[in-house]
Amino acid sequence: MAAAHDAAPLRAPRWLPGGNLQTIWPVLCSRRPPEVRWRRERWDTPDGDFVDVDFVDAADARAPLLVLLHGLEGSSQSHYARSFAHWAQANGWRFAVPHWRGCSGELNLAPRAYHSGDYEEVEWLLTRLRASAHAALHAVGVSLGGNALLRWAAEAGALAASRVATLASVCAPLDLAAGGAAIDSGLNRLIYARMFLGTMKPKALAKLQQHPGLFDRERVLAARTLYEFDNVFTAPLHGFRDTADYWSRASAKPHLARIRVPTLALNALNDPFVPASSLPRDGGAHLTLWQPAHGGHVGFPGGAFPGHLMTLPDAVMGWMQWRHGTV
Repeated sequence: MAAAHDAAPLRAPRWLPGGNLQTIWPVLCSRRPPEVRWRRERWDTPDGDFVDVDFVDAADARAPLLVLLHGLEGSSQSHYARSFAHWAQANGWRFAVPHWRGCSGELNLAPRAYHSGDYEEVEWLLTRLRASAHAALHAVGVSLGGNALLRWAAEAGALAASRVATLASVCAPLDLAAGGAAIDSGLNRLIYARMFLGTMKPKALAKLQQHPGLFDRERVLAARTLYEFDNVFTAPLHGFRDTADYWSRASAKPHLARIRVPTLALNALNDPFVPASSLPRDGGAHLTLWQPAHGGHVGFPGGAFPGHLMTLPDAVMGWMQWRHGTV
């Protein structure tokens, strides 16, 4: 597949150098797109739990549906979710953000949360969303959501085409061990690991109140890295032996060649969460790799100072429309 859309149309502005700045600045300082009007649905899950799905409706109920799977501790209010929502609204698409369990503002009920390889959850969500769609369904997964989405596509194989027309992962840590080690090291540990644990620990402790004896409270409180947290909480609650087993079995990278639908994998080479050395060099006939030099982790700011957030959705959705033959 040789075409201009195979090359990532993403460039970092000269006024914002470095992977960390390109990660943090768009979250805190870049111009945000206008607010959209969300409509929330609560869906009961087969295991007696619930998930909340936020929608942006379109004037045409038969418009294409874009689904976004958010990243670790994200939601429909994450900066990237809002930018994709604005793109969908501006282009007349329907848009949906299913929340991972516990991420919609209310603690879920079951003795589980969510994880990077949660492909059974992705299958259930996409099956239900597909049933409500009257036109093509396209799915984007961001960071953790991107790995889970590609992990699902690999498991689904040829059946994935009955759910989705195209897929894209954005800044997914496709090698979870490499990504986990990067977040838990040096400056990243002080900034990013501390940030994630600052919300994950309170949720875990609330989960323990729901289900006494579910895990060792003191070990969760003592965790200073994602590795330590996953070892006592995420891995055992979701059927993994330990963190090493979880990160190995949940990683999408070893399974990319099994994907059978048009898929884009976008990773900036200066992403502080995802070492460039861990990225795939070939993903098979159905996978397009975009690996621009700059962009940080789900950053990709564009335009003049202080920058805007539409560069990322414009690029990803341009590829999806081109690959689906709609532009």
